[in-house]
Amino acid sequence: MTATTVQTPRYTQAQLAAMAERRRHRIIGVIMVLLGFAGFALFAANADPAAVSTFGLNTGRTAAIRLGDLVVPTQATITVLSSLCLFVGGYQIIRGFGKSTNAIFGLIILFFIASFLVWATGDKSINLAAMINSTLLRAVPLTLGALSGVMSERSGVVNIAIEGMMLSGALTATIAGSVTGSLWIGVAAAVLTGVLLSLFHGVLSIRYKVDQIISGTVINIFSVGITSFISAKFLSEFPQLNNPGTFRSEPIPVLSAIPVIGPILFDNNFFTYAMFVLLIVIHIALFYTRWGLRTRAVGEHPKAADTLGINVFRTRYTAVLLSGALAGFAGAYFTLGSVGRFDEGMTAGRGFIALAAMIFGNWTPFGAFGAALIFGFADSLQSRLAILNVPIPSQFLLMAPYIATMIALAGLIGRTTPPAADGKPYEKG
Repeated sequence: MTATTVQTPRYTQAQLAAMAERRRHRIIGVIMVLLGFAGFALFAANADPAAVSTFGLNTGRTAAIRLGDLVVPTQATITVLSSLCLFVGGYQIIRGFGKSTNAIFGLIILFFIASFLVWATGDKSINLAAMINSTLLRAVPLTLGALSGVMSERSGVVNIAIEGMMLSGALTATIAGSVTGSLWIGVAAAVLTGVLLSLFHGVLSIRYKVDQIISGTVINIFSVGITSFISAKFLSEFPQLNNPGTFRSEPIPVLSAIPVIGPILFDNNFFTYAMFVLLIVIHIALFYTRWGLRTRAVGEHPKAADTLGINVFRTRYTAVLLSGALAGFAGAYFTLGSVGRFDEGMTAGRGFIALAAMIFGNWTPFGAFGAALIFGFADSLQSRLAILNVPIPSQFLLMAPYIATMIALAGLIGRTTPPAADGKPYEKG
């Protein structure tokens, strides 16, 4: 008879997790230091010591109190910002900032971006306020699309059909708005389009338990085909069907007169204001109401929720339909909130970028909004730097938000954890 020895694990699960977290913190510290050295090597070393950088602080389209331009010495400013990156990175490696690590890392990235902007505007000027405003506007459809994904996936249903719902919503908003002469009817048509497509997605994925990725892909393919056909067959032949107009900017009295932030936050159109309202409403609904608790329970452990008397199927249908309404509303932004006409493929993959923003934001409304701002900033930055003739291909700037997303998905910024039952059909036992 041979004795069987049972080997006990060298480290407990908690110890392994703590070691992984310390390793992540050291890696973040190293990246901070590298960003500091990069600031010196790429920007400070190539800056004219006598150059100055000028940043405009007025958008020029409101009655806000006007401020003078911000003028800073180019090389000295970059040197200070890069030195801060080195100092903070060194402290992070040696001691660490604990729970504040992610916030400090975000600040260091901001310093690096500021160094880049200062270098790019050496002996030139850029309207900083206008660029921030453009960032916000470009983030609006991404945030709305990300909220659509949050709403659906928190209930356990993957919705990659956001792109198709946005594209279809943009088309129906244009046609309905042009025919009726009412922008509000156009918005309602876009929302209804999103709801109908999401109902189809819900029936396939919830009732018939079709693979949710396949169901969403079908909707995306259908939307591209039908919108292209209608655009080529009808909108090009009857241009009066493709002229709905757009929502005008409506400045909020008093608040829009605040220097710098007034024109950026309080002088926008209906869609921007609606985005802020929806962010607050959805956050409160998901995390501070009974409905939100039930929705999250269904997305995490549907069997346990069913045992407690929660109707899993009805909860998921509700979340998916709300997701479709948000995606359709996001689609209306492209036409009624931006250019005032429909063009084939005008969403240009922003539905998928919105999904990336949702993941980057860890399936939370405000996290998704922050991620959408990163994408919006990169988009706005590359268009403005082209005017400054910066010797960097715009394609590299467009890569930045995707690289940031991959870093987040790799767990460097912090583990992104989807709902446990996300993408899994529920079988009622």
